[in-house]
Amino acid sequence: MSFKIQQIHHVAYRCKDAKETVEWYKKHLNMDFILAFAEDHVPSTHAFDPYMHIFLDAGNGNVLAFFEVPNQPEMGFDPNTPNWVQHLAMKVKDREELIVAKKHLEDAGIDVIGVTNHGIFHSIYFFDPNGHRLELTYDDPMSEEKVGMITEEMKYEMLEEWSRTKRAPKHTAFLHAEELAEAKEQAPVGE
Repeated sequence: MSFKIQQIHHVAYRCKDAKETVEWYKKHLNMDFILAFAEDHVPSTHAFDPYMHIFLDAGNGNVLAFFEVPNQPEMGFDPNTPNWVQHLAMKVKDREELIVAKKHLEDAGIDVIGVTNHGIFHSIYFFDPNGHRLELTYDDPMSEEKVGMITEEMKYEMLEEWSRTKRAPKHTAFLHAEELAEAKEQAPVGE
């Protein structure tokens, strides 16, 4: 192949209200509003469909964008996909920042799930005013070592086993070994 992707330019979602979305992301996630444009005709299809396209700074050259398209039917989500599957994960520096963000969101009345330990990173989850699930995460201090244990051969073996069985392969169970050991230690005697 003669080309290679350099990075994601932006990720775009639909929003119910562009102004509310800009204000929410600024207030709750401290993301700067960096660009907006609006047109009556879609440049790629030339269809008449007025829209507002907004862009927010997600750090390190990453851009989160939204479209408000008021002439389209009300927003919906795929009823066959669990609401935890489609989400946008954004990285914070460390556990301390994650805890600060969690408190900030909860103090604003936003329901937050977590902190969830994924073995190589730790996350909290919540929804924006458009119903999009968001994740804030930081890398586990041991993540490089743990990820290094997932060899090239192992990831392909896992993919093949999953493809055959549609059951979780056990190759990376070591990611949660510490949690399981702690839970076992804390379990009452006889359990």
